[in-house]
Amino acid sequence: MKFGWILSFVACALCVGCERAEVPAYKLSAELTALAKDDYDKPDELRKQITEQLEKHCGTPLHPKLIGHPKLSAEHLVRGAAVYRERCAACHGNSGYGDGPAAKTMSPLPRDYSKGIFKFVSVVDGSKPLRDDLRRTIYNGARGTSMPAFGLLPERDLEAVVDYVLVLTHRGELESALREAAVDEEEEIDDKLAQKLADGVAKKWIVPRSKIIHPLTVEPPYTWESIEKGREAFAGANGVCFKCHDRDGSARNLLEVGKDPWGHEGRAADLTSGMFHGGATSLDIYRRIYGGVKPMPAFATGYPKDPDMLWHLVHYVQFISGARRRDVVEHSILPKVER
Repeated sequence: MKFGWILSFVACALCVGCERAEVPAYKLSAELTALAKDDYDKPDELRKQITEQLEKHCGTPLHPKLIGHPKLSAEHLVRGAAVYRERCAACHGNSGYGDGPAAKTMSPLPRDYSKGIFKFVSVVDGSKPLRDDLRRTIYNGARGTSMPAFGLLPERDLEAVVDYVLVLTHRGELESALREAAVDEEEEIDDKLAQKLADGVAKKWIVPRSKIIHPLTVEPPYTWESIEKGREAFAGANGVCFKCHDRDGSARNLLEVGKDPWGHEGRAADLTSGMFHGGATSLDIYRRIYGGVKPMPAFATGYPKDPDMLWHLVHYVQFISGARRRDVVEHSILPKVER
């Protein structure tokens, strides 16, 4: 009797946690989910058609596919999906919409990958980022946000999750293209149209070298003269940067600067904090100034007669970047520090 009770206890213990795990699945965007008969005669049928095409071209979370890369191994993408679910989905969501269970607690909000837009890139405004841009952000994180650095990930996992993020971006872009074709252009969703639109998504991600931001001039020495020129361009009589960042770079006035590409209210960065989300090297800051970071405009052609001015701005930003800790900047006046 006692032995039978023990066997029953062991059997129950072994069964704990043996319930079938929920199979991960992608969901459709809020726009497509909310589509009603006022927008389209048969919204449910359209959602079904688009879901089928997305699965055909992008796969599922357990069997993902990357549009435009048919030779990429299934094992590689499955690994990327597993890393993503473990490390990223809590914030960015299982489908990459930036709506994970932890997202509402974060500011800024986690990135919505589905639009195929990324903020910290090495290309001119409007171009798709390089794969290296995504890798760099995942590797380094975004300092000052909830996005941690994943530099300690095994190289194999890091490369795999980068490509899986691309799976999610391409899937979101294809869904948007299919929805627009059906609703706005009144085209019938079939295999031919879906293939055409998928090819279009892949083509957009082929970035020509001409789109990569290369400095217009060689970086001059980091000197007080360079810092002073940058200060004048930033906060002087003809400066423009202070209008959003304030004259001391702290952005404490919290001016309305417009919405970012995801539709969220943007805010100017506090440059005195020393926390640059997109990297703190001279080249990182140069690319932010040259290419812009929406809603911040690009200054690629802002100084045609003195292209070195972009570097002078970089130097001034670097100088004030630790001001909160050093307590050396007062409004727009460059501190008189002995050389």
